Amino acid sequence: MTARLQVYFIRHGETAWSLSGQHTGRTDLPLTPQGETMARELATALKDISFSLVLTSPRLRARSTCALAGFGEPGVQADENLAEWDYGDYEGLRTAEIHEQHPAWDVWMDGCPGGEAPSDVSERADLLIARLRDLTGNIVLFSHGQFGRVLAARWIGLAVTQGQHFAIAPASIGILGFETAHPTRRVISLWNATVHRWRCPSDAAQAVPS
Repeated sequence: MTARLQVYFIRHGETAWSLSGQHTGRTDLPLTPQGETMARELATALKDISFSLVLTSPRLRARSTCALAGFGEPGVQADENLAEWDYGDYEGLRTAEIHEQHPAWDVWMDGCPGGEAPSDVSERADLLIARLRDLTGNIVLFSHGQFGRVLAARWIGLAVTQGQHFAIAPASIGILGFETAHPTRRVISLWNATVHRWRCPSDAAQAVPS
């Protein structure tokens, strides 16, 4: 019997800008030493799970997290749809700095000049979901905080703006799946779980990859 689809979403480990609160879209920052430690701890958390597909954002911080978590080449695929929100003219700025010039700005409503609108990021999430929804087994995605919040909202059919309610910490683990009693109903089985509070789901460890 083939296991039902479970999508593990991993945000990359800490970077200098995730610490400072600067918007980090296309800027290819490395992990901090602490971020590297976070990624290595993910390897221990995920070691008993068999994954049928490993996808990563093409950004360095996500690729490094993926590699340090134990998923090396070959076998890892980069997917541009997993990239972080493109902040355009607001790249590298903190929200407080943007509000000095645009007090009412809200990325969830307004997007970013020179970058992506909420509809653009929502479309990328939908394209990714379309790629994954008919697969089976455990799949792991290495990506980013803002995009992950969008993906969680779109997975359960919410508008992209509702992603603002899904907090997601560096190197946290989430699981997008389906309700057991209603196999076509998408659910968020786990969200924003830190490695130190993680317990591998028993059905994940026993799942048969496709």
